[in-house]
Amino acid sequence: MKEIKILLLLAIVIIGSACSNKKENRLKAPTQVKTEVVTAGGQMTNESYVGIVEENEATAVSFTGMGVVKRMLVREGQAVGRGQLLALMDDTQARNLLTGAEAQMAQAEDALQRYGMLHNAGSLPEVQWVEIQSKVAQARSQLAVAKKNLADCRLVAPVSGIIGRQQVKAGETAVPSQAVVTILDVSRVKVKVSVPEAEMNAITPHTPSMIIVEAAGKKVSGGRIEKGVVADAMTHTYDIRINVPNGDRKLLPGMVAQVRMKTSPSPSKGGEGLAGNGITLPITSVQRRPDGSLFVWTVDNQKKAHRTAVTVGASQGNRISIMSGVTAGQRVVTEGYQKLSEGTEVKL
Repeated sequence: MKEIKILLLLAIVIIGSACSNKKENRLKAPTQVKTEVVTAGGQMTNESYVGIVEENEATAVSFTGMGVVKRMLVREGQAVGRGQLLALMDDTQARNLLTGAEAQMAQAEDALQRYGMLHNAGSLPEVQWVEIQSKVAQARSQLAVAKKNLADCRLVAPVSGIIGRQQVKAGETAVPSQAVVTILDVSRVKVKVSVPEAEMNAITPHTPSMIIVEAAGKKVSGGRIEKGVVADAMTHTYDIRINVPNGDRKLLPGMVAQVRMKTSPSPSKGGEGLAGNGITLPITSVQRRPDGSLFVWTVDNQKKAHRTAVTVGASQGNRISIMSGVTAGQRVVTEGYQKLSEGTEVKL
């Protein structure tokens, strides 16, 4: 009888302990975690680069003949319009040649008039008449050349823009094809950025970008992107150029720009997409079991955590592609997973 009482007492203690444990589990606070909702099409990432502002187009302006520059009428940084006078070359020799050509032209026209009357009267041989006409044509051609040489002593702007570098000063000798000044078109500019080859595929002509130029106090949205096709042999980077509006002409060539681009993950080198189904997750969210299999912690509608097996693909930066195991709309734990176990209640 005594043994039966002892057994009943032990059973009561065990049952009470179990009930106490269940009560404690019910009262246990949910585990605080951070999560990310899985989305198809890859996660957009913000990349930062350093760029240099370039002019939209540069036009080198030069004299067509050789001579001493008598006067420079513009300075570096000055805005000029098309047809504006930029510089003057010493035109003494050109004016002398023009005077001589005008005299020859007058003489040829006088001869043409006098011999014309003889030709009309039939007393001038046809051969001599043709020779006189030929001399008139030669004189007219020489006069046109002389006028052109004199006009070429004036250097005018072929386009509108701002004066970049002035390479010849007053008193120096200019030679044909030697740039005297460079006119820069800055009505819109381009920002050149060197991009690592691994990130080129993530950039398209329409990738959104933000350009910040502290020197000009400007923050503007970038436009269409032009991608280079030749890599730097040393750095393995490609140049891209972002078109940027510059109506107030505050952005000037040579200014340093901070470029922020919102890109989506690019394909891996092996040709397999960074995410075959367009899904990527932070690399740290993927855990490994003792047997080597991979899993992530997912959260259901009741805010309970569950181990979910996944297979992964290529990685880029701090993200990795998820080939299978999770689908768009699921919630995956990205921080705080160290304290989780199967069925743990979590707090988002």
